[in-house]
Amino acid sequence: MTPCGQFLVGLLFVLTSAGRGFAQGWPELPVKDAAVEIPAQSWPQRPGPRTVRVLVHYPDGSLESVTPQTGIILTLHNWGGTDCVGTADPRELARRLNVVAVCVNYLQSGKADSIAGPEPYDFGYLQALDALRALWFVRDGLRSQGKAFRDDRLFCTGGSGGGNVTLMANKLAPRTFACVVDLCGMKKLSDDIAFNLPGGSSLNARWSRDAGSKNYLSIDEQELRFVGHPGHLAAMKQLGATSKIVVVHGTDDATCPYADAVQMVDLMKQAGLDVEAKFVTKADLDGAVFTSTGHALGNRTQIVLNVAGKYLAPDGENACRRSGPSDFERRESLRYRTPNGEFVISYESGYPVARFQPAPPPIQ
Repeated sequence: MTPCGQFLVGLLFVLTSAGRGFAQGWPELPVKDAAVEIPAQSWPQRPGPRTVRVLVHYPDGSLESVTPQTGIILTLHNWGGTDCVGTADPRELARRLNVVAVCVNYLQSGKADSIAGPEPYDFGYLQALDALRALWFVRDGLRSQGKAFRDDRLFCTGGSGGGNVTLMANKLAPRTFACVVDLCGMKKLSDDIAFNLPGGSSLNARWSRDAGSKNYLSIDEQELRFVGHPGHLAAMKQLGATSKIVVVHGTDDATCPYADAVQMVDLMKQAGLDVEAKFVTKADLDGAVFTSTGHALGNRTQIVLNVAGKYLAPDGENACRRSGPSDFERRESLRYRTPNGEFVISYESGYPVARFQPAPPPIQ
């Protein structure tokens, strides 16, 4: 059995303490497939309370269908999408893989905020924190309901913008997932995409180079959003990153540039992370699973199942299981250094809360 397929003992969780309760603003886990609203971290562009819609799908439509072998998977929509659009079908994943499948209306879901809005596109920071909160909510809810499940089977996938959020969620919680599957997601907030430069990608994240603008993109914010940042990958490796990272990307993708995918995969390999790339060529086109070498790729549900199904499966020699406690359990703070300080992701509350900590001024 491969290391990714080693089954760990003692990772089935049952009720050990009282649930969150409504006093803290967290809803109860629904007993059947349903949508709920959970509290989210404030967005500096629109300060104040914020909630995120989370859609929960059980293996057979109800909480009762969760078994001691059931895992949890996030399946995340594309840039401009909502709910479960542009990603693998949650009901199919729940049924085929014995998982609770969770879609998340993360920050700037929908065209009004993500494409037409005046604010810059978040590009995976608060969006990933939203997704991780949703994962924590379901995981904690199962424990509060006294449902045994496989906490070492935590997964994430998403298409396009959802692929970017998947990669960023793995970066902000490097010891949480057993496997993540990126489908043609953005790998970095390049100048081209950030500032809508001529040529290159058609994506426009609406950031500004003007330090006086509300939409100003600092070098620190930009570096955090570079999934292949060598220093950050080294930090993930040092922390003991657990996830197998599967990257599926079309060789003719100009929206989320193929060259960015090649660069990120190469940097991950150099850092010693467990990454596997499926770069889709014309030879792969079968009219059913893969239909394009461009951004669309094909049937994203079938792509996940065909390329990564053996890693997401509930059993088998290649089935992925996380080793060790998750970041949720560790209650520690992770730090990613940038030129002018560091981003701190705190799990003190179980779910993540992040902030930028400026470096102290030099001593005169």
